[in-house]
Amino acid sequence: MGEDFDVPDLNVGGQAVIEGVMMRSPERVSTAVRKADGDIVVKNQEFISLTKRNKILGLLLLRGIISFVEMLVIGIKSLNYSAEVAVNEAERLEGKQEKNSVFKSDTFKNMYFTLTVVFALALGIGIFFFLPLWFSQLSGVKRQALAFNLVAGLFRVTLFILYVWGISRFGEFKKVFQYHGAEHKSIFTYESGRELTLENVREYGTRHPRCGTSFILIVAVFAILVYSVSDTIYYVLTGVPPTLLRRFAIHFCLLPLVAGVGYELLKLSAKTSHNRIVKFLIAPGLWIQRITTQEPSDDQLEVAIVALQNALGIKKPALAPESQSSPSS
Repeated sequence: MGEDFDVPDLNVGGQAVIEGVMMRSPERVSTAVRKADGDIVVKNQEFISLTKRNKILGLLLLRGIISFVEMLVIGIKSLNYSAEVAVNEAERLEGKQEKNSVFKSDTFKNMYFTLTVVFALALGIGIFFFLPLWFSQLSGVKRQALAFNLVAGLFRVTLFILYVWGISRFGEFKKVFQYHGAEHKSIFTYESGRELTLENVREYGTRHPRCGTSFILIVAVFAILVYSVSDTIYYVLTGVPPTLLRRFAIHFCLLPLVAGVGYELLKLSAKTSHNRIVKFLIAPGLWIQRITTQEPSDDQLEVAIVALQNALGIKKPALAPESQSSPSS
């Protein structure tokens, strides 16, 4: 058992990446990746959210929208960094040298990152946003706003569950889900005010109420209500139900509102997770985390601990300094 230590009231979050974990504190983003030779490399980036730098953007609902976009960008950048480490390690082990320096240039990296973000957004909107609307349109309930959005919402949730279940069947994703579990266990330890040691981190569970999985479910359920109201208003004003494309446009424009409210509900649920009603409401998100999180190994826990220590600026890490390297971002 490690000794307890005092921590400030800070919100920390993270994300599993390739052979590693990204952690974010209010002032820093740190991504720790385990190399093939066992060393842990860390990329630190000072980062203060726009919601903290601008009072207007920190207002209720607006902060949720901003935070959602920021985490999306940070998450993709962290994934790209972990992939870059993996590629460099593979080339080193195979004794290969990069022939074309354009792939190492900052211009190419920025272009690649932009295209990755655009592609990820387009794919996500197409599969998880437009496809459910199209399916609901085919069901023949387009004139009933509540029924239409209930069908679309249930289809969206089902599609998401099948998606995470499907990728969990691939062996390559098992490690990612284990690192996801390591991220949650280390955050639980920190939030409990205990020292970030392997002994302490091992004791905690892998399912966390503030996980992005729970956020997606909250957004999907809340969207049913918001989109039902918007479709009803459209019908009252025009006398006809919206077409598929118009419905898509209206729902897409309201997505920031839905995401903003979902963010506030997620924060509220985490603060009141001991309430019986809240426990019932957040249970589905925790159930799905049975798929998206797995019990990690000690090596994976070490990576999560290093990432969180760097994000928090802890100067005396629990792990041996010689097992880490921390290049500047």
